[in-house]
Amino acid sequence: MAKCASKRKAIYPGTFDPVTNGHLSLIVRASSLFDELVVAVSRSGGKSPLFDLEERLKLMGKVVGKLDSPAKISVVGFDGLLADLAVELKADAIIRGLRAVSDFEYEFQMALMNRKLARDVETVFMMPALSWVYLSSSLVKEVALNGGDVGGLVPPEVKRAIKKKLPVVG
Repeated sequence: MAKCASKRKAIYPGTFDPVTNGHLSLIVRASSLFDELVVAVSRSGGKSPLFDLEERLKLMGKVVGKLDSPAKISVVGFDGLLADLAVELKADAIIRGLRAVSDFEYEFQMALMNRKLARDVETVFMMPALSWVYLSSSLVKEVALNGGDVGGLVPPEVKRAIKKKLPVVG
């Protein structure tokens, strides 16, 4: 790890477009392993987001603010290399979620590149709770775009925000 001090800090990055119950599950679990958890919301990551960065930061702040967590959780936006952010924030670890074997190859490559760029920052892979293995932001948007109910997939604040963006949401 980057430091020997007793305070351990991790970053959980993503576009979070939108934040799902699966993301929240990982945030809660990661916050039990680290003293500080920074949820780092990426500007776009090469994607065309439904919500702009400011909207995603606001939504993440609302839902994280309601969590009962032993760790200090903060939310930041970023644009650029995650490794640079990790060094800037003096993080010990980067949290990455793995839902299926198909996620592994991409995540493994990213972990190796982050290690090359920020040698003292470890990548910690976490599997989501079994109830959220299938869930992704892309699937939530697909369900919403087709008029399906996303209520069991995202926090209530996020469902309301999606409904404002996409009036077809049930």
